[in-house]
Amino acid sequence: MSFEGEAPPFRVLQVMSGAGVGGIETFFFDAIEALRKAGLRQYVVIRPNVPFRQIVRLRDLGITVATAGFRPLWPWPTLRTLERAHQDFRPDLAQYWTGRAAHFARRRPSCANIGWFGGYRQMKDFRACDNFIAITPDLERHLREGGVDDAHMARVHTFSTLNDRPAAPVSRALFDTPENVPLLLVLARLHPKKGIDTLLHALAEVEGAYLWIAGEGPNRREYEELAHALGLGARVRFLGWQEDRAGLLAACDICVMPSRFEPFGTVMAEAWSSRRPLIVAAAQGPKAYVRDGDNGLMVPIDNPRALAAAIRLILNAPDLARRLVEGGTRSFESQFTAQAYVNGTLAFYQRVHARSQKVGS
Repeated sequence: MSFEGEAPPFRVLQVMSGAGVGGIETFFFDAIEALRKAGLRQYVVIRPNVPFRQIVRLRDLGITVATAGFRPLWPWPTLRTLERAHQDFRPDLAQYWTGRAAHFARRRPSCANIGWFGGYRQMKDFRACDNFIAITPDLERHLREGGVDDAHMARVHTFSTLNDRPAAPVSRALFDTPENVPLLLVLARLHPKKGIDTLLHALAEVEGAYLWIAGEGPNRREYEELAHALGLGARVRFLGWQEDRAGLLAACDICVMPSRFEPFGTVMAEAWSSRRPLIVAAAQGPKAYVRDGDNGLMVPIDNPRALAAAIRLILNAPDLARRLVEGGTRSFESQFTAQAYVNGTLAFYQRVHARSQKVGS
C-alpha cells in the first residue's frame, strides 16, 4: 500500500479512555504521532487525566484534542463531546482504544468503527464496532472466538520509538546505585499480573545484583514490604513512574519481564530496540515472540529459582548476552518499528474505508 507521499484519503477519530500514565497510554501517543507524520488526518478524544504535555504534543502536530470524562453513570457530557467531534471533523473511521471508550461508540452510516485489542477485552463493550485491530496472534484468536471473521480484523504490532536517538543512561547515582554492580530493570505496573513478587524472590538468590522497579500501582506497599522481608532493601529501588524509559534501559544490564499474564508486552520491543538482554516469563504474549536462547531467555511463570538461574546465566556469560542482543535487534527491525506499525495500520484503515464506501454507495 502506498499513498505516494499524499495524505491518506480518509479521516480518523481516535478515542482513548485509559489511565493517566501507563504502557498502553504511552504507546497511544506514540502511535498517533507516527500516523500524523505519515499524513493521516486525525481528531483525538481522551480523558483529561493525561499529562498536559501529551496534549500539547498532539496539538503541536496540528491535531485537534478534546477531553471527556467517559463516565458510564453520567454519559451525556462524553456523548456530546463525541457528537461534536463527528459534526466538526466528519471522520470516515473511528478507532476505540479501550473497552471504556468503545462503550460510548455509536453506529453511524458515514463512519466505520474499529476496536483496538491490546488485551483480552470483552466483546460486549465493542458491540458498536465491526472491525478490529489485534496486536498478537492470540488476540486474533480471541476475536474469532468472539464472532469476528478474518476479513474484519488485522494484526498490527505495537512498536518502540526508543531507538529514534541515542539515549544517555540515567545516572545510577540518582537512585543510590553503585556503578560496578549488575543492574536489573523491570518496567511494569505494580500489579499481581506483572509478577514483581516472583522477581523479588529471584533477586534474593542472585548475589550482588541490584533491581530498579519503574512503575506505580496498587501493590507497591506490598512489594516494598516483601523486599524488606527478604533482606533486599539495600538492593531494590522503587522508582515510581518514569518517563525516560530509554535512559533506564541504557543504564541497566538486563531487562526482566516476569509477568504472570501479558497479552503482548511492548517492553519486549523496547528492550530489543535498546539492545539489552531480555528475560521473560512464559506468559501468552512473550511466548509468541521470544525464542529462548536466540532473542531472549524464557522461564516458567512463578518460578523464582528458574528466573534467578537465567539472570546468573546472562551475567556470567557475556557471549550469550551479546547473542541475545543480536537476536533481539533482528526481531525488532523485522516486526516492531514505527514504520511497520504505520504501514499495517494504514493498510487496514484503507480496507475498512473502501468496504464502508462500497456498502454506502
